[in-house]
Amino acid sequence: MGELQIEVFGHASVLFTINGKNIYLDPYGEVCSFEGKAPADLILITHNHYDHYDKKAFSKITTPKTLFIVSSDVPKVNSKYTVLQNEEACDYEGIHIKAIAAYNVKNMRSDGQPFHPRGVGNGYIMYFNGFTVYIAGDTELIPQMKSVTYSDIAFLPKNLPYTMSDDEFIEAANLIKPKFLYPYHYDDIDVSKLKKFLDLGITLVEK
Repeated sequence: MGELQIEVFGHASVLFTINGKNIYLDPYGEVCSFEGKAPADLILITHNHYDHYDKKAFSKITTPKTLFIVSSDVPKVNSKYTVLQNEEACDYEGIHIKAIAAYNVKNMRSDGQPFHPRGVGNGYIMYFNGFTVYIAGDTELIPQMKSVTYSDIAFLPKNLPYTMSDDEFIEAANLIKPKFLYPYHYDDIDVSKLKKFLDLGITLVEK
């Protein structure tokens, strides 16, 4: 399918470019204005929190042809709009895209409700004709990660109390075993600590 190019803007915002198509993940205006960025062919949104569903940010890159793939809690943004529940999938320009669960197990709000309830938000796996990218979304270490048995690239979140601790991040990475691992959605990061405990064969990509 050609070379996959990746641009990480910060937080959970990423651009994947392949075969002339621009696929954005969770555009967020606090990390990039998106003014002058390449027009979006497809936008993936993991859930409706303000730092993932930022209408002002994605309005800078949308065109009448832009498609959206979103979780069930995201408001309808245009007519070219596909909702994927956990474990559902669809195809886009030869790319198979599957929604994977993303939720909290231990980390709760003051009222006892999880920051990210089960069955609402999505992670995504993109299959590029045998080359696989896993985007975990806002999640802790969850049993569904066992189904992500192989990925060439993985994006895993690392910030408490909303997603994973350093130890959970390391455990998740060693479970999934990507060739290339991108930490994302973090406030601070100790790269040397993470590298020390990652299994051989996993390359941590520093932004």
